[in-house]
Amino acid sequence: MKKSDRFNIIIALHDRQERSALEALARVQQTLHEQQAKLSHLQNYRLEYADKLIARQRLGLHVSQLLEYRAFSDKLDKAIDGQRQSVVRHERDVLAARQYWEDCQQRRKSLQKVKEMALSEERRLEDKREQAEQDAHATRLARKDGMGNA
Repeated sequence: MKKSDRFNIIIALHDRQERSALEALARVQQTLHEQQAKLSHLQNYRLEYADKLIARQRLGLHVSQLLEYRAFSDKLDKAIDGQRQSVVRHERDVLAARQYWEDCQQRRKSLQKVKEMALSEERRLEDKREQAEQDAHATRLARKDGMGNA
């Protein structure tokens, strides 16, 4: 088996690894988008809830109702903070998955270049071998012609 042919097997394996890494990247990006959407939803809900509190305060609130609103607002703020942390973790996951995919892609491209160099060397050696055969054949013909004419 030629050296370039052996590289085909290795490149195919790295190609599968690269595709798998790309699929993993797509999954973590999708998860990140979902987490960002949840954060956005919580932030919007928090704003709506604050607007409701302001509207209710204009109408008048009992102290217990105000305390309930504030307690729930605090819970929303904690949920928003937790969701922000989740988004940051998922952003790191995306960066790591992208880096892994890029590494896989680079390894595959490097192997492809090495294979192309091996193929080029094989072609050069084959051309050299063919030239040597042609030269030997021409020499044999010249000897036959030389002997026949002498």
